[in-house]
Amino acid sequence: MKRAPLLVFAGTVAGFIGVLSFNARPAPLTPPASGTGGDPGRAAATTPLGPVGPGAIRTAVGASEQFGYGILDVKVTVSGTRITDVSVPTLEVAEYTSQQICGQAIPLLRSEVLTAQSARIDAVSGATFTSEAYAASLQAALDALHMK
Repeated sequence: MKRAPLLVFAGTVAGFIGVLSFNARPAPLTPPASGTGGDPGRAAATTPLGPVGPGAIRTAVGASEQFGYGILDVKVTVSGTRITDVSVPTLEVAEYTSQQICGQAIPLLRSEVLTAQSARIDAVSGATFTSEAYAASLQAALDALHMK
């Protein structure tokens, strides 16, 4: 019976060492390999989807933006001078919680863009970094399309 305190002490020490050796920093993020135009600092070239003219449907992918918890880029589709669709083709996050936050924030940001018809949108509360990266990538895509 004298061994019980020794086992409890040894278990406590082993648990303490395990906690100290745990590294809480997220894994380093790497930019997406392809599909975003290569250079993370630039927007991808526009793609006309129909006849070129005032009512032409064009798309562009904004620059890959690194934010506090991951990387994202925004793809915008315009018809003439009207934004008709916005999506996020690349979203890489470091942890599950960030994925959940982005999953809730991105549809709200998309709705804001389609309503505002510009990159001047309100940030989503609780997703400030995601909102800022989304707006920056969106603006880069709009710049590539020569939109406001």
